[in-house]
Amino acid sequence: FKIRTYRLIIYFRGKLGRYPPWPGKIVSPPKDLKKPRGKKCFFVKFFGTEDHAWIKVEQLKPYHPHKEEMIKINKGKRFQQAVDAVEEYLKKAKGKDQLQIKQLSVKDDPHFHHFLLSQSEKPASSMEPITKRLKIIEEDTGSTSIQAADSTAINGSITPTDKRIGFLGLGLMGSGVVSNLLKMGHVVTVWNRTAEKCDLFIQEGARLGRTPAEVVSMCDITFSCVSDPKAARDLVLGPSGVLQGIRPGKCYVEMSTVDPETITELAQVITSRGGRFLEAPVSGSQQLSNDGMLVIVAAGDRSVYEDCSSCFQAMGKTSFFIGEAGNAARMMLILNMVQGSFMATIAEGLTLAQATGQSQQTFLDILCQGQMASTFVDQKCQNILQGNFKPDYYLKHIQKDLRLAISMGDSVNHPTPMAAAANEVYKRAKALDQSDNDMSAVYRAYIH
Repeated sequence: FKIRTYRLIIYFRGKLGRYPPWPGKIVSPPKDLKKPRGKKCFFVKFFGTEDHAWIKVEQLKPYHPHKEEMIKINKGKRFQQAVDAVEEYLKKAKGKDQLQIKQLSVKDDPHFHHFLLSQSEKPASSMEPITKRLKIIEEDTGSTSIQAADSTAINGSITPTDKRIGFLGLGLMGSGVVSNLLKMGHVVTVWNRTAEKCDLFIQEGARLGRTPAEVVSMCDITFSCVSDPKAARDLVLGPSGVLQGIRPGKCYVEMSTVDPETITELAQVITSRGGRFLEAPVSGSQQLSNDGMLVIVAAGDRSVYEDCSSCFQAMGKTSFFIGEAGNAARMMLILNMVQGSFMATIAEGLTLAQATGQSQQTFLDILCQGQMASTFVDQKCQNILQGNFKPDYYLKHIQKDLRLAISMGDSVNHPTPMAAAANEVYKRAKALDQSDNDMSAVYRAYIH
């Protein structure tokens, strides 16, 4: 076939487990955007995402002949939204898939902007510099780990469980989770230490629990998402706490990022009362929580993991089950240790660029065209350059995770010098009153 005769295409790149195929449309590029030299490529706008890019012709296939192949490989709510967007586009184009249809530029295509608005506060600008790698590579890959972990790639069709759901903790992460549970039709009872935070969710249909014990007694499955090990323990063991409401068969799911010792303690006290325990910390940010695109790492009672299936589908794009309680805490601390150390290194690079007379924006542009390019890097760096440190993941929480990861390394005599160095930088940032800002505010530790 000649790809130039098609408008709707599928982008195939690399190993399918890592880079899933994605539907797109060949469009006219902005006038000020130069075509890359070298191999032949087309300018592609991707359905269901904010991305557009020059793609090599050998990575493109026509949509209709390869649609079923793509659907078998790919999973995820955004992927389903992308496919739905294609079908709506075809209806408007009366099923035609040829470039003879009037060629629209990115900025002239309102159809794309309609689908972008469901993923972002504002449509992506068609004239922005193409300095970002495709988000679809990071947000919709589903699971590629089918070795030791049992993973579930979550799709867009959700039938809510008939079990009554409780949720304790409406912070940055918990608020987005509860909102998505409600949107997907779950019956949810909420509690928060600051009761005013419950009001919005009551308006959206949630029920109010007066104490953690009351929520647990009213619900079949109760989730908790709080800030640190002390808060997690207090919620369970404190006055009117979870333990007072636990009865045989009640399920308790700890989503907080804490140390494995805390998880072991909580699992023991919950099961001693006949309860069922699962830990399910999440990898992500406030924005990903709001979008229902978290990654859930679970361990403990496998039957509880199964019972939580529709809840995990509502809140995340992928879930992993990795064995006995404590394993998920260990894995999440390692993941956050890497993320926190990486963020500190990025901040160090930006400030070193400035100190040596280099353009920080050029540094970012080059970084986002190389092997380390990612949505995380792009968003954090752009926020730093704009002086925007609104919390997406609190600096104090990533420092807590680094501290717990270092302690975990000490417990098995494993060196963590990189994490230890990063931890000191975050501690300095905290001393500069950056605790309640985003983790990217570690940048300020280098400029004061």
